[in-house]
Amino acid sequence: MTPVHGKIRPRGAPRHELAMALVTRDVLGRYRGSAMGLTWTFVVPLLMLAIYTFVFGNIFKARWGGHGGDGSTLDFALLLFVGLILHSLLSEVLTRAPTIIVAHTNFVKRVVFPLDLLPAMTVFTALFHFFISFGVFLVFFAVVKETIHPTVLWLPVIVAPFALLLTGCAWFLAGAAVYYRDVGQIMGLAATVLLFLSPVFYPASMVPANLLPLFNLNPLTFIIEQARAVSFTGTAPDFIGLAIYTGVATVAALLGRASFQAMRKGFADVL
Repeated sequence: MTPVHGKIRPRGAPRHELAMALVTRDVLGRYRGSAMGLTWTFVVPLLMLAIYTFVFGNIFKARWGGHGGDGSTLDFALLLFVGLILHSLLSEVLTRAPTIIVAHTNFVKRVVFPLDLLPAMTVFTALFHFFISFGVFLVFFAVVKETIHPTVLWLPVIVAPFALLLTGCAWFLAGAAVYYRDVGQIMGLAATVLLFLSPVFYPASMVPANLLPLFNLNPLTFIIEQARAVSFTGTAPDFIGLAIYTGVATVAALLGRASFQAMRKGFADVL
């Protein structure tokens, strides 16, 4: 560590190495002190899958139409699980990003530190948990369906623009929450609203035509439908739709980072 104008700066640490160290510390820190440690990252998705299968399949008798399913409880559970883990990715970012700068005030006040890595860290940590959960889905799918569709290899291409959009949101929310602490409370509510206004518990085909424009504004809707297509039915993604989504996500990321850089100038005064 090298002192610079009375502050401390990591000595020559490349940004990607620093980002990886932050994500690793964040993931391991979440399970530090627990008896099962990182095993929880596998246990929690399995419990989610089992609970939702039981509740919606055996109590509510819910069934799913479309996506090539046969309307069985098992198909419902698998399709539901894909939607839930994508929503969990979004929810983790929206609820953690507003607190990330406030929780690291030492970096703001005493360290010459690339603060923009902290909001990005919340996205990468959420992605880690998402891909663990999706791995559980693939194993379960392979066991019960006795196959895995090759089109599932397109999933990273589908998730990448979604992650880019979330990074832009994380930058904006992290900066705004330093000045307005209510942002964190609002995002908890927003995550719940987005859950029910996206095709998580039902297929998009069930949405009334007059409400489709509203549902299509939800950043989850397109991504969930595409993820289900490549993983469950074995169909290729909508490349035109992905290109448009990527363009919007890129603009959101650039605006989010620009707003964060503008707001960070006053962090030390507020904190």
